[in-house]
Amino acid sequence: MNEILRWYGLEIDTVCDRLNSAPGGLSSADAAQRLKRYGANAIVEQPRRPPWRILLDQLGDVLILVLIGAAIIAAFVGEPQDSIVILIIVLLNAIFGAVQEFRAERAVAALRRLAAPEASVLRDAAATTIPAEQLVPGDVVLLEAGNAVPADLRLIEGSDLQVDESLLTGESRTVQKVITALSGDLPLSDRANQAFKGTLITHGRGRGMVVVTGAQTELGRIAGMLSTAEVVRTPLQKRLASFGSRLVLAILAICVFIFAIGLLRGEPPILMLLTAVSLAVAAVPEALPAVITVSLAFGAAKLSRKNVLIRRLPAVETLGSVTYICADKTGTLTENSMRLERIVIAEASYDRLTEDGSASMRLLGQALALSNDVQTDADGKPVGEPTEIALFQAAMAVGWDKTELESTFPRIAELPFDSERKRMSTLHRDGENVMMFCKGAPEYILPHCVDYAGGEAFNTDRALADAARLADNGYRVLALACRRLQTVPMLLDGEIESALSLLGLVALIDPPREGVEAAVAECKAAGIVPVMITGDHPGTARAVAMRLGICGETDEVFTGGDLDRMTPAEFEVRAEDVRVYARVSPEQKIRIVRALLERGQFAAMTGDGVNDAPALKMANIGVAMGRKGTDVAREAADMVLLDDNFTTIVSAVREGRRIYDNIRKFVKDTMSSNSGEIWTLLLAPFFGLPIPLLPIHILWINLVTDGLPGLAFTVERAERGIMSRRPRPPSESIFARGMWQHIIWYGLFVGGVSIASQAWAYGRGAEYWQTVVFTVLTVSQLFHSMAVRSERESLFTIGIFSNIAMLGAVLLTIGLQLMIVYLPAFNNIFHTQPLPVFDLAVCLALSVLTLVAVEIEKLLIRRGLIYRDMSTDKVETL
Repeated sequence: MNEILRWYGLEIDTVCDRLNSAPGGLSSADAAQRLKRYGANAIVEQPRRPPWRILLDQLGDVLILVLIGAAIIAAFVGEPQDSIVILIIVLLNAIFGAVQEFRAERAVAALRRLAAPEASVLRDAAATTIPAEQLVPGDVVLLEAGNAVPADLRLIEGSDLQVDESLLTGESRTVQKVITALSGDLPLSDRANQAFKGTLITHGRGRGMVVVTGAQTELGRIAGMLSTAEVVRTPLQKRLASFGSRLVLAILAICVFIFAIGLLRGEPPILMLLTAVSLAVAAVPEALPAVITVSLAFGAAKLSRKNVLIRRLPAVETLGSVTYICADKTGTLTENSMRLERIVIAEASYDRLTEDGSASMRLLGQALALSNDVQTDADGKPVGEPTEIALFQAAMAVGWDKTELESTFPRIAELPFDSERKRMSTLHRDGENVMMFCKGAPEYILPHCVDYAGGEAFNTDRALADAARLADNGYRVLALACRRLQTVPMLLDGEIESALSLLGLVALIDPPREGVEAAVAECKAAGIVPVMITGDHPGTARAVAMRLGICGETDEVFTGGDLDRMTPAEFEVRAEDVRVYARVSPEQKIRIVRALLERGQFAAMTGDGVNDAPALKMANIGVAMGRKGTDVAREAADMVLLDDNFTTIVSAVREGRRIYDNIRKFVKDTMSSNSGEIWTLLLAPFFGLPIPLLPIHILWINLVTDGLPGLAFTVERAERGIMSRRPRPPSESIFARGMWQHIIWYGLFVGGVSIASQAWAYGRGAEYWQTVVFTVLTVSQLFHSMAVRSERESLFTIGIFSNIAMLGAVLLTIGLQLMIVYLPAFNNIFHTQPLPVFDLAVCLALSVLTLVAVEIEKLLIRRGLIYRDMSTDKVETL
């Protein structure tokens, strides 16, 4: 560890020597020189890309380049309407992506807003207020309750100083600060003699010497990690990039082949060139970006009604592919507030205060209500240190009202908590006598006890063992005792905290959120591994994780120290098996996420603190909390839970899986349709038949069968059992699980049906034979769109009317097809001729065969006879 991070291990005199300063602060002249040397105490943002560059970068995707090529070709063959539509789709997609990237770069700006604008310092031996950016190492900062810490400090003076460091450490309770040097290699959460930039003073007062400023502070280092965090592509982006590359090669090969076959048959070269080029345009699924964007937008709108704010649309689909959810404990899995959960009095154990009338329970209730500094605001909400609020609320719950009690037992003196005694005492008037209540760490209270307040026999070792057992179960344990005095002693010091009567031990914990245990179980059922990551104590982490079902009794808890002792290669091997991490730093959170990514996993990271932001940004999907989360976490995240509820993630995962399924269905539908067109054009000459379709026919089929039906897939309902199957393997191709086989056999089938219809009409000498092929191919693809609404279930099981948008799209498209067949105005444009009723009936009957064929395929899938990788998808055990 760099020495600059070990200021906590130095005595105050040594700190002053290292910084060439003194407890009285710096002179103005010295501070000015240091400001030139060290620079401003500010978080520096990296230069941002200009908007035009961000927009231009959106056009580098392979599929987008293919679409631009298709637009150019469409214009070349005289189809400007196709060209315009494609370019509009490309432009909108680029603008959308640029807006998302621009928003993503605001995380560091949010981090800058955490910095205190001003600081109270000693300059020229006098207190003065200066802009916090002018602080330099060696400055002495004056601290009091309500202040934000303006730089990283080594504390040199303190009076009951308490600091809320949850935004850096993730721990919910405030930290009692000390000024003595500490030993060992300590994580940030244990550096009790330091205060860190951006944290909040909640109680007491003190002084601290600035040891580092700006980018060298803990907050600044997090900003640096945010600026350099790697951008991780989503599963869909990876799959579409691969798809686009292969599509280019396939289109080129097919076009060359079709053109060569036509020339060998003696077809006019210009006609064959136009046919090949038209087929190239048709083979490009230009509606795919639109379908993806609409799917994600609809999904985001749906999730917003379930308290999920999507900041980057690709996150919606990414959730469906997540294999690990790394959740920050405090505020995500737990309530981020302490609660009294267990009371031990002598040999009896209780889960709350009771009204049984016993002297011990009565006095304990009074002690919890009175011996604290909690106040209530105008709305009656308690304000104070979280642990004291928990005790206050426990007493209030059974009727021990602090305000009422203080009228009878007013506080007349107190001994504040300090780092040496590890306890505090308050003295209250009790008639003619004085009642002293004492509370603190068990090891600093129990040795001073002589009996129980209720008269039970007292054994120090047994009481310490009870306290240790509670601590091992993850509780924060406090001991409360009392002593009746005749009067207030003349000298108030620790000597009066003796001959105490023990009231009891109280155990507090930051409890799990309601519903989280069920959400964890559902994640496991969906094949997703939940992992807890926290800066809290290992015992507390294990206790909460076991309650939630994240880990078992035999599972190991990894600490930040364990991570530091392992090489990246050693940890990478273990990363997939660890379920709980404790005492980890922001850098280690990134290391955990990186190890999972290196193992081929897709990781989501949830959190609410500044310390979570770098890992949120690096993970495949970052999930921030909306209520208790910081602006920094929200800006770094891909999505925000508006209700701060981990259970909401389950709804988001379901929606992500539905969206990916529907995108797959569209790709399956459009590529199968394109396959049918290609096989028809490719095979017809081998049966001695003329080229069956004109270029305009190909472009029309492509337009009407990919357009409205494609958009209708975006509102398709989730497949049955969608949350009882494993996540898609990150390396899995979009064509896996039977899709490529379907595209090939369906293309051959439709090609065969279309050529059969051509042979039937051409053999009879019908002049309208080309219209027959054109109609069969168009309507067949519409029936196919209906059939592939589910990958396994029959259309008649899910219901024809369960997707009104799809039914409407199919009926409208059939109407458009009949319009260009029967209206003379369109006959000349599309080179079609009206069909006799019998011939139209034959065309429709042949088209229905595609629906029958796909239904047979799905029946074989359900029986496990084909595509068995679809049958082994269900999660059995985790």
